[in-house]
This record gives sequence, C-alpha cells and structure tokens, in this order.
Amino acid sequence: MNRIARETVSPRPRVPSREGLADTPFEPRLRALSTAEDWMDWSGCLSPRALGAVETEYFAIRNQATLFDVSPMHKYRVTGPDAERVVNRLVTRDVARLAPGRVAYVLWCDEDGMVIDDGTLFRLGPQDFRLCCQERQFAWLHDIAWGFDVAIADETGDVAGLALQGPTSHAVLEAAGLALPDLRPFGIAEPEPGLVISRTGFSGDLGYELWLRPEGALALWDRLWVAGADLGLRAIGFAALDIARIEAGFIMAGAEFQPIHRALRPSRGRTPFELGLGHLVDPGKPHFNGRRALLREAARTPRRQLVMLDIEGTKDASGALVYHRGRREAGHATSAVWAPTAKRNIAFAELDARAARSAGLRAEIYTLKEGRWERTMASATVIDRGVFRPPRARATPPGRF
Repeated sequence: MNRIARETVSPRPRVPSREGLADTPFEPRLRALSTAEDWMDWSGCLSPRALGAVETEYFAIRNQATLFDVSPMHKYRVTGPDAERVVNRLVTRDVARLAPGRVAYVLWCDEDGMVIDDGTLFRLGPQDFRLCCQERQFAWLHDIAWGFDVAIADETGDVAGLALQGPTSHAVLEAAGLALPDLRPFGIAEPEPGLVISRTGFSGDLGYELWLRPEGALALWDRLWVAGADLGLRAIGFAALDIARIEAGFIMAGAEFQPIHRALRPSRGRTPFELGLGHLVDPGKPHFNGRRALLREAARTPRRQLVMLDIEGTKDASGALVYHRGRREAGHATSAVWAPTAKRNIAFAELDARAARSAGLRAEIYTLKEGRWERTMASATVIDRGVFRPPRARATPPGRF
C-alpha cells in the first residue's frame, strides 16, 4: 500500500537580527563588510541589498569573483521509492531525463496551468531530490505527494548556500583546494564530505553554488576569502546581482511574474507559454499538475507575452508603459536596466501578444531631473533574451580568468 511519510524537519532556530529579521549563517562576515548598511528582507532573513557601491559590486561579477549569500532560499528534500514520480508530477519538465548528479531549471503550475514558482532541481541520487525556490512550497509538496511513498523535508534552515560567481570563480576554488575542472554547467560534485558544489548561478557568468551545514559556513567563507585575496574576490548584495540577471535574460518571481499562490486575483497568474517558457512543458511525459490546462494553452495563441526589449537611449525604463505605434497601450516593463557590459538599454516587458510580434513599439519613460519629471517616448524593439552570454560561462574546463 502506498503511503506518504510526512517528515517535517523544522528549520534551525533563527536568532532575530537587530533589524528584526533572521540572521543567516554568513551574517557575521557580511555585517563586518557592510559600509552601505543597506539591508532587505529575503524570505524573513536579513540579506544585503548592497554592501558598498552597487556599481563596484556589479563589475566584480563581470571581471573578478563574488560571494553572494543564497541561504534564505527555500530548500526541500524529496526522497523515497516514489520520489521521481512525485517530482515528475510536480514540475512541467520530464524529470526521468535528469541524471543523478545534475541540476535542472524547472517550474510548476496549479491545475489551471498558472505558474506557482520556478527554481532549480538537484538530483542527488536515483530517488533523492532537492528543490530550491523563492516561495514557500512545503504544504504544496505534500498535496502533490499524497498517497506516494516519499519523505519530504524542509531543509531551509539546515543548508547554508553561497554563490561564487565571476570569471575568476574557478580560480578561487582552485586556490582553496576545491578545483573542479571537469564539472560541466548544471553538474554537481562533492569534493569534500559535507560540501556539495553545483555549477549553477543567477549571474549568467562562470559560477558555482556551494551547499553545506550551517556550522561550517564561516570556515568556508574564510577559506574562500583567503584564497580569493589575489583574485579580486568581493562580497556583493542583491542589487548588483539583479543587474547581472537581467543582462543575462533570467526572469524572477515577483518581478516578471506573480506566483499564483500569492496572487489575490486569478487574472494575475501567468502560464509558462505567456512567460516564453513553453519549451519547459513536456506534454509527452506522465501526468503532471496543470497538464490539461497547458495542453489547451499550447493549442492557442497566448493573450500576452513576456519579451525582452532593446530600448533607445540610456534612460532606465523601469515601470515604463509600452505603446504600440505610439497610441495603444500594449503592456509594461517588469524589470529594466542599462546593461553596463553589453552597453544596451534593456527591459523585460509583458506585452499584448499581437504587439509583441509587431514593430512600432515605444516605451514611455519618466526621469526625475532636479525636481522635475521629464517624459521620453523611446523606440523599443523585441530581441532575444539575454544580451550577455560569454563563452567562459560554459567552458569546460573553465579558464583561470
């Protein structure tokens, strides 16, 4: 008889910081490096928006190596005889094709085909998975797993995470005695007991993520910090990483889409096809949540489309309304930035699907200059996502610089 082992692993007790948010295992090192004192709430944890100058931190991602604390991410472990079946029922991709020791970008939907969240799925063994995501999913995972022989554990407080990103990131690992020259993108390795390293990240550059128990977090930080002293290693906050991820063409929950479980209005939900992620939906695999709705959606033209725009000029188009042929409102920018490395003014934008396939788009940009708002109608063109795709991000073995 099938059963479900409802194993609830309570996160480690979190000591509130002086800001009233929980400290992560790396907080002492981040606090000591902070000159900006610019902190933010990330899933109830204290996280730096910036430790110093955002521009300096961004250019460190693209020219050196950086450390970013990803411990606040929600992390769930799914194990047991039916683990693959449960995870395959959850996500829209076919997990059976994901080999042990590999990572995949995944998303999952409700019964109406609306995206609940996206994240990375680590296959640690034949029936052993870890799901990392932005939104709390513990209750939803149990709903999906009802009747299956699996154990589900919330590992959020029991696994510390550190993103090491940038062109010298592997050189830092090498100097720290953790060289992984044969690790391919989206691969997983365990160079030492208790330390898992994946070649993943949110920067679009060469990079790694390191996962370990919280009690070893500060020792790992110090080890990398010493190893990276001559390689430009710098700690960064979210603001710099946000620039990098837009430049790389990576979407983010809460910006490019509203997770449907958090939305107050069903109309705020978005399907994978509307987000331009229809290639992540595998209709040929066994049943998964939202399959019927997504099959119907695949057979028709989406109502709206998430695209990337190349916008005239250098003025940041954050929050801009987008018009078709200068008259009809066609959508709005969800995230925007002047891409410093690519030297292009870009934005993610949610547009009416017909407008997304047409020319004649203009972005209405307002800029505050000396107490006065100036309005610009800048021409915009739909382009492929991601204006920064360096070969070094995929090179195996990676270059030293």
